[in-house]
Amino acid sequence: MKDLLRLRTSLTEEIEKTLNDQIKMEAEASAMYLSMSSWCDRNGFDFSAGYFKNQSDEEREHMLRLFKFVSDMGGRAVSPDITNIQVEFESFRSVFEQALQQEIAVTQSFNRIADRCQKAKDYVTFSFIQWFLKEQIEEEYVARRALELFEVIGEEGTGHYEIDKRVPKITYEKKYE
Repeated sequence: MKDLLRLRTSLTEEIEKTLNDQIKMEAEASAMYLSMSSWCDRNGFDFSAGYFKNQSDEEREHMLRLFKFVSDMGGRAVSPDITNIQVEFESFRSVFEQALQQEIAVTQSFNRIADRCQKAKDYVTFSFIQWFLKEQIEEEYVARRALELFEVIGEEGTGHYEIDKRVPKITYEKKYE
């Protein structure tokens, strides 16, 4: 029976599992960003709360895009179980440090997927994930620029207020398309 099910999909078991792992990673990122939004809101950083809410929505869209691809290819997309999401953060700055670390981890994960696709000669999936690899350029850029505001503006006096105001204004000009 298992072999018959494999005939319905061009995805290898390894690629399908890898994509489901990425679906879970995107869901966790969405939940983490939502938690960051809540923390910022509770601590008076309204603009950053909105920024992280938007990031949460974007990560959920990424999860759904991956989920649909696995399903469309005849695979078994798994709705992930998300638990133990951090709700408290050490500081305003630490929220942004964690956001950058998370984006770097996602980029590394997509690089591993690309590598596995090439080794498996799965060029359909490889082509599909190109969009995500390009998206990660923007995600890392914005996270890095947001964190750099802490160095440029400083945290003394009205620093946090000024940083909070500027976070949603960080944009990435798509130069690589």
